[in-house]
Amino acid sequence: MSVKIRLSRHGAKKKPFYRIVVADGRYPRDGRFLETVGTYNPMVDPHEVTLNNDRIAHWMDNGAIPTDTVNSLLKQKGFYEGVKSA
Repeated sequence: MSVKIRLSRHGAKKKPFYRIVVADGRYPRDGRFLETVGTYNPMVDPHEVTLNNDRIAHWMDNGAIPTDTVNSLLKQKGFYEGVKSA
C-alpha cells in the first residue's frame, strides 16, 4: 500500500477548494481517504493554506509521500525548515 499526501478537490464549479488528505494511492482523487491534514484555498489573494504539522510529520515518518503540489505548499509554509536531511 503506497500512502500519499495529496489534494482532494471540493467547492463549486470554477471555485475550487482543496483538502490536503492522506490516502492510499489506489483510491480516486476525491474518494476514500485516511485523514484530513490541512486545507488549501486558491481563490483568496494571497492563497490560504492551513496545515496540521504534527499529523503530516507523523504520516511522513511512517512512509507517506507528498505529491509535487503538496510538497510545494509544504515548502511555502516552511514545513521543512529545521528538518535535518540525511
